[in-house]
Amino acid sequence: MAAVLVVVLSAAAAAMLPEMANASPAGGFQPLSKIAIHRATVEMQPSAFVQATPSLLGAKEEDTEWVTVKYGWTNRSVDDWIAVFSPSDFNSSGKCPNPARYPGEPLLCTAPIKYQYANYSAQYANSGAGSIRFQLINQRSDFAFALFTGGLDNPKLVAVSKPVAFVNPKAPVFPRLAQGKTQDEMAVTWTSGYDIAEAYPFVEWGAVVSGAGGQPGRSPATTLTFSRGSMCGEPARTIGWRDPGFIHTAFLRDLWPNKEYYYKIGHELQDGSVVWGKSYTFRAPPSPGQNSLQRIIVFGDMGKAERDGSNEFANYQPGSLNTTDTLVKDLDNYDIVFHIGDLPYANGYISQWDQFTAQVAPITAKKPYMIASGNHERTWTNSGGFYDGKDSGGECGVPAETMYYYPAENRAKFWYKVDYGMFRFCIADSEHDWREGTEQYKFIEECLSTVDRKHQPWLIFAAHRVLGYSSNAWYGMEGSFEEPEGREHLQKLWQKYRVDIAFFGHVHNYERTCPIYQSQCMTSEKNHYSGTMNGTIHVVAGGGGSHLSDYTTAIPVWSIFRDRDYGFVKLTAFNHSSLLFEYKKSSDGMVYDSFAIDRDYRDVLSCVHDSCFPTTLAS
Repeated sequence: MAAVLVVVLSAAAAAMLPEMANASPAGGFQPLSKIAIHRATVEMQPSAFVQATPSLLGAKEEDTEWVTVKYGWTNRSVDDWIAVFSPSDFNSSGKCPNPARYPGEPLLCTAPIKYQYANYSAQYANSGAGSIRFQLINQRSDFAFALFTGGLDNPKLVAVSKPVAFVNPKAPVFPRLAQGKTQDEMAVTWTSGYDIAEAYPFVEWGAVVSGAGGQPGRSPATTLTFSRGSMCGEPARTIGWRDPGFIHTAFLRDLWPNKEYYYKIGHELQDGSVVWGKSYTFRAPPSPGQNSLQRIIVFGDMGKAERDGSNEFANYQPGSLNTTDTLVKDLDNYDIVFHIGDLPYANGYISQWDQFTAQVAPITAKKPYMIASGNHERTWTNSGGFYDGKDSGGECGVPAETMYYYPAENRAKFWYKVDYGMFRFCIADSEHDWREGTEQYKFIEECLSTVDRKHQPWLIFAAHRVLGYSSNAWYGMEGSFEEPEGREHLQKLWQKYRVDIAFFGHVHNYERTCPIYQSQCMTSEKNHYSGTMNGTIHVVAGGGGSHLSDYTTAIPVWSIFRDRDYGFVKLTAFNHSSLLFEYKKSSDGMVYDSFAIDRDYRDVLSCVHDSCFPTTLAS
């Protein structure tokens, strides 16, 4: 995608936008943050025009549509750009939460949901007229396309299209599955424009029966939302704000292990009619300890990108579509996904959460999609998190905690466990204090200590920031190879309870360590592990799609494999004693690193350093 943009964007335009060409992966700027919308003025020009077709979308109940936008202006410039706004009345009075600086000031107070340079269409530079296509998703309101001049730093609105809208902008869209608090429960979350006072949300569902349809049942759904006042700071409270609609969650309970079910989301209106979403199927999770083929996907830091080529000038999330598409193509060959933090990188531009749920919907509608909290979801100064900073753009965790379900006891405390067949996953929240003596530390120890390794031999720890080991460049400069105070507080637990693998994101690359404890490799083996378990393998799987991170030049002795590319990890449990680990690149889905574990229950019981309490002989 980025290569195509470089070719299409003219040299003249690139020369006039040096800050964009250099806003690179190191800076990691949210593309919408490049627009100085607070400086925008309205200077409508009679010779400028913007036309969008078709004007009515979703005639066949589609939730994603392509729109052709034609535009022109006699006084064109190389830095003119087309913006997509929603709602369409973005330039009307009364939209600004802050007062004007002077009477009658023509302010624009909301950022667009996406943008593209006018000379993306080659004809614009020559003739002053161009045509490009945008992909729109149903986002509960209508859209308008606007032509700006003055670049991104001093935007001047010169023309606006007539509104474009979906037939039913409130329709339920983009279902998101997640395993509930028990293995026989599946949560279905989705977004709509219907408040509970307008319609009753529910899921119609039942078992898939060979040769005949099963008797459907209905499960009611809860309804949540959040407001501008829920945000902690800018831009989420100001130009980045967009109404998120309503988020609904229903629980499908008493599922039979591994059985296939169908479901359809719906809203019953006051007159008794029903607005339906699309139909999907899923397979219920295996019961804890069940001996069957179980396949897990793990990655972090994916972000979102636009299939129409817009918004990508900062090269912020160049690999996210490759990761998404590779996983979509392979849907039949895995069972559950763990996205361990940094989801859309919305950074306070709330519209981007809709864009992300649409991007991953082909996955989340059919597979449980379990998430963790990252710095770009949570970090905000003086908001109760473990870190100070502004990585979340003022979101302070609210969109992530509302848009997705996860089986935590307290949604604001983003830690939970998942029992999936022969696996137990202990998902920690690196954005809240994990140190010894804290509430989260107690959860981590309970999660690790209460698993029955006879029946669930594969014990996995995961968090967003690297609490274990990474030879990432900035960690190397700090001389720590970890998040400060990370493993110092947790490695005793990993060793004592024999954690097989600890996964982390945050660093945008891939790295695997040897089985390690206290910075020492516990074996010289690199590709096959068997016998007594004596250390935890630490894996950074942060190459989901965002700009890539560099390594230190020196390779630590514990670093077995490093790859600065986009990719994800797949775990395959064949039975209680055999596990296959594979690192796959997003570009082709091929395996570039792997290892196998063959281990019996007695190998987990065997005492090694710091893993067992002192013992005494029986009298």
